[in-house]
Amino acid sequence: MDGPDITSAEHRGLDDETVSTLRLSMLPGIGPRTLTALLDTFGSPRRVLAADNSQLAAVPGVGPKLIHTIRTAADYVDTDSILQWCQSHDCDLLRKGRGGYPRPLEDLSDAPPILFARGTLTRTDELAVAIVGTRHATAYGTRQADRIAYGLAKAGVTVVSGLARGIDAAAHDGALSAGGRTIAVLGGGLGQIYPPEHVGLADAIAADGAVISEYAPYAKPRGGMFPQRNRIIAALALATLVIEAPDRSGSLITARQAGELGRDVLALPGPVTSRASRGTNQLIRDGATLVQTVDDILESLGPMARSVSTDDGHEVRNPAELKLNDVERTVLESIDASSTLIDQVIARCGLPAHQVMATISVLEIRHLIRRQSGHYVCRI
Repeated sequence: MDGPDITSAEHRGLDDETVSTLRLSMLPGIGPRTLTALLDTFGSPRRVLAADNSQLAAVPGVGPKLIHTIRTAADYVDTDSILQWCQSHDCDLLRKGRGGYPRPLEDLSDAPPILFARGTLTRTDELAVAIVGTRHATAYGTRQADRIAYGLAKAGVTVVSGLARGIDAAAHDGALSAGGRTIAVLGGGLGQIYPPEHVGLADAIAADGAVISEYAPYAKPRGGMFPQRNRIIAALALATLVIEAPDRSGSLITARQAGELGRDVLALPGPVTSRASRGTNQLIRDGATLVQTVDDILESLGPMARSVSTDDGHEVRNPAELKLNDVERTVLESIDASSTLIDQVIARCGLPAHQVMATISVLEIRHLIRRQSGHYVCRI
């Protein structure tokens, strides 16, 4: 078995472990769960590729055919051609555990070890909402997806979707129209944009966000790839909003995966007579949060596990903070996570007492702070 192409890796500034990861993750017949089992067993892709037959056979889900594929990995994956494609198409390789890899994906038990990315992923992209829905959207659905994506992007939220026809495309378009950020997650390789009429849209997204895939650039999209990519869409976002989904829509898979990851599941209601909204309305009946406006979405998200620095230098702990005006933000930033005396808040922000008291009431209604007594408040 040939080892990783270290010369090629060094030429492109990549270490041999990254190239080993690339080779292993691109092998045919290895899905996310089997790949995770292999890495859990051996500790690194390089050790997987160096393992003997008996060691590989001890891993659940690894049979004789897959053993042969791993042992002859260099015959199946031409890492040099992949790296050359990436270099000529301004595509970055993001390896799990290294800088640039999206932190939210760490919540996935089967997170892809390698991501291909055109464009740029930033820390502010952790303030993200996924918008998904049917490819056969009605005029109502596309208008709503565009409207909500536009509003989210204006508020500073990154919009995540799948570049598909219908709702996905409208969501990407809405975010771009607002001058905001959007991320497209593909169900195929970056060199096989699907549908083909969205090549221009993919270029626009890469210029103001990122287009990403776990598949090799030349991998043609197949039906089974789309449910698999949906887990990445769900993991990247704080919440998944479903707009128009019929009974057996892939968007419902994304919503289920979001719920399993502890993300919020949101749904925009549709007409009860519309087949395109049957799945969406069912989600609401089953407990998804009904939303109608961008404010509904931001208020539903609640505190995040970790704060994110916005482009204007503010530390955001709750997406609802993005809609605050200057006075509201000043008062909020004068309140600690622990008990803070209201007189101290007034002194810190330098505003009239009556204005601070009125603003505290607004922040309390928006669930950004909590009154602990008549004289103390704290941030949630």
